[in-house]
Amino acid sequence: MPSDLLQSVASSLWSIVLVILFLGGSIFVHELGHFLAARRRGMRVERFSIGFGPKIFAWRGRDGVEYRVSWLPLGGYVILPQLTGVPMVECEAEIEASRLPPVGYGTRMLVLAAGAMFNVLFAFVLACIVWRVGLPTSTDLDTTKIGLVVSTITLPDRTTVPSPASEAGLQPGDIVRAIDGRRITDWPDLQQTLYMGSGRTADGRPRAVFTIERAGRTFDVAVYPRRTGDDGLRTVGIAQAEEFIVAEVKSGSPAAQAGLMPGDRIVALDGRTVLNSSVLFGSLRRNPDQPVALAVLRADRPLVLTLPPRPRTPNGADLGIAFRKGFKLLHPDPFSQLADDAAMTFRMLAALVNPRSDVSVSDLSGPVGIASAFYAAAQTDIRLVLWFAILVNVSFAILNLLPIPVFDGGHMLFATIGRLRGRSLPPEFVMIVQSVFVVLIISLFAYVTLFDVRRISRDNRAEPAPPPAAPAGAEPAAP
Repeated sequence: MPSDLLQSVASSLWSIVLVILFLGGSIFVHELGHFLAARRRGMRVERFSIGFGPKIFAWRGRDGVEYRVSWLPLGGYVILPQLTGVPMVECEAEIEASRLPPVGYGTRMLVLAAGAMFNVLFAFVLACIVWRVGLPTSTDLDTTKIGLVVSTITLPDRTTVPSPASEAGLQPGDIVRAIDGRRITDWPDLQQTLYMGSGRTADGRPRAVFTIERAGRTFDVAVYPRRTGDDGLRTVGIAQAEEFIVAEVKSGSPAAQAGLMPGDRIVALDGRTVLNSSVLFGSLRRNPDQPVALAVLRADRPLVLTLPPRPRTPNGADLGIAFRKGFKLLHPDPFSQLADDAAMTFRMLAALVNPRSDVSVSDLSGPVGIASAFYAAAQTDIRLVLWFAILVNVSFAILNLLPIPVFDGGHMLFATIGRLRGRSLPPEFVMIVQSVFVVLIISLFAYVTLFDVRRISRDNRAEPAPPPAAPAGAEPAAP
C-alpha cells in the first residue's frame, strides 16, 4: 500500500539521519576537542571543516580560521600545522610548520589527547541520557540461563559432530555464572566472552571453563568449543532460556478452547519445564492428537489448562497463539556503561593480538559495519542508537590513543621520543613513517570493509534457517 511504502521510506530516511548524526557526530566531537584545545593554547588553526571532501561553502572568521562545510557529512577535520611539524593527513596545510612558532611538549600532548577526551565526554553525556530514559532489553537477553542444549552442531565443512555442550553435560536450566573465571552478566556477554576466549588444551584445542549453577549447587565444567559458521566463531551448542508470553489468542482455536488468555506465561507441558521455543513447538508437534496439560502463570498465579488435540498442519500444530517477548527497562549508571564498554574494547584488542584466541582482523567492523549497526539500531529504538554511540565513542577514544603513527597516540609517541632525545624527530622520518602507516591503515580498512560488505550481503540474502538441532535426548523439533 502507498501509505506502507511512505512509512517505510520515512523510517529509512530517519534511520539514515540518525546514522549521520551519531556516527558523524562522534568524529566531529573528536575533531572539536582538538580545535578547542588548540585555540585555548594559542595554536594556529588553519581550517575547521564539518564533513569531508570538496567544500560546499566556506568562510574565514576574524580569528583567521577557515570554516567550511563539506559534502561528505560524516564528521570533520581540523588542520593544525604546529602539531606534528609535518603536513596533516587530512589535507595539506597552507602555511609550513617551520614558519610558525614551536609549541611545547605539554601543549602538544594536551591538544592530541583532547580528541579522545571529548569522545569520552560525549559518551558520558549519552550515558547519562540512557541512565535517565532507560535501555529496553528483552528478558531473553537479560539472562544467563541455558534454555536449550543441542545434540549436534555443523562445522564449516558441513560435517556434523556432537555439540561441545552436550558432551560436557550442560543441561537446560543451568545458569552460567562465569566463563574462564570472568563473571557473566547476560547472554550477549556470555557470547562475547566465549568468542574472545583464548583457553586451549595442550594439543591446541579451544577450551573454556563454565562456572555453572544447578539446583543451588555451583561447580566448574570444562567445555571444548568448536568453530562454526561463516565467521568461524567459537560455539558450544546452547541457546538462552526464553519466556512464552501469550500476546493474542485466536477465537475458536485450541488455545482458546483451553482457556488461554493474553498475558498468560506458559512454563511447562505435561509437567516438563519448557525454556526454548524449539522444545515447546517440538513437543506440541509430536503428538497433535493427544491433549496436553499446560502449566501457566496468570498474574503470577499458577494454573493448569488442558490443551485439546490440535489439527495437523505442514508447519506443526496450529495453536492459535501469538507470543510476545518479555521486555524490561534497564537504568545502568553512566560510569558502569563507560567502564563496560572500555573493558569490552580492551578485551577485543587483547584477543586480537593473542595467538591462542580465534579472533582475527576479519572479525572487526569498519565504517561500513559500524554504519550498518547504527542503521539497524535506528530501525528498532533510538535508545539503542544512544547505547551503540556510547560504545563507538569509548572505542574510538581508546583506539585513537594507541601508539600507532597517524593516530593521535602515534603523534604523542613521536612527541615523547623527541622530548626524551632533546630534539624533535626529523620531519622527513616522521613523514615517511606516517605515509607507510597511512597505506597500511587504508589497506586494513579496505580489508575489514570487504568482510563488512560480505556479512551485510549474507544477512540480506539469508534464506529461512533450517530447523534447529534437536535437544540432547529429544526428538527433532519443529521450526
